[in-house]
Amino acid sequence: MPKKKSNAKRALVPAFHIFCEGEKTEPYYIRGYIDEFHSDKKNILLVEDTKKNTPVQLVEAAIEHKKTTTKNDVYWVVFDRESIAKYPHSLHLEARDLANRNNIEIGFSNVCFEFWLLLHMEYSTASYDSCSDLLAQSNLKSALKSRGIDNYDKGFAYLFNTLKADDGVQKAIKNAAKANKSALDSAENGKVLPHFLNPYTDVRDLFIDMDNFINNKPSVRNK
Repeated sequence: MPKKKSNAKRALVPAFHIFCEGEKTEPYYIRGYIDEFHSDKKNILLVEDTKKNTPVQLVEAAIEHKKTTTKNDVYWVVFDRESIAKYPHSLHLEARDLANRNNIEIGFSNVCFEFWLLLHMEYSTASYDSCSDLLAQSNLKSALKSRGIDNYDKGFAYLFNTLKADDGVQKAIKNAAKANKSALDSAENGKVLPHFLNPYTDVRDLFIDMDNFINNKPSVRNK
C-alpha cells in the first residue's frame, strides 16, 4: 500500500541576513567572524550578494529579499556615512526611515567601516572627513603593518584573522561603546542620529545581535 503523503509543512529555520555596502572588506570581515565563532551556523548566518551600494538602495534590496523569506528572519544592512558631498544627510535620513518602517536593522559607521577596524587596536575619538582621510591620518595602517599587513587595501581577505588577535573583537566592541557615548555627549541639539556623529560605529550591535540570534536571546535592538 502506498504511503500516505503528509500535508504538514516542514518548519523553516529562521535565518540572519546581512547586506553590505562594501563588496570586499565588510563581507570578508563578517564571514571571517562567522567562520571563527559560528562555523556550524553558516547555513543560517548569511552575507547576501548584492550589487547595491548606496544606503537607500541597500535597504531596498533587503526589503525585496525579505518578501521571499519567513517572518522570523532577521535583516541587517551595513553601510558607511561616507563624505557629506557623496551622501547628504537627507539620503541617510531616507534610508533610516525606510529601514525602520520595514523592521530592518542598520550597522552604521562614520566615517567608514575602517573606524571599526581601528578600534580593535586602539581607542579613538578622532573624526575624519572621508575614508581616505582616515587611512592617511589615523594609526590604522601602521597598526596593521605591525601585524604583518604592509599595504592595507579594502580587498584584504584575511583581515579578520589579523584583527582577532589579543581579543580584538571584544576590545572593538568596548571601544565602540565608549566612542559612541562620547559622540552623543558632545552632539549638537537635534543632531543625535548616527549620520551626524563623527566618529561613530554601531556595527558592534550586529555581532552582538548575531550571537543573540544563535542563542535564542532577544535582539540587542529590542525597543
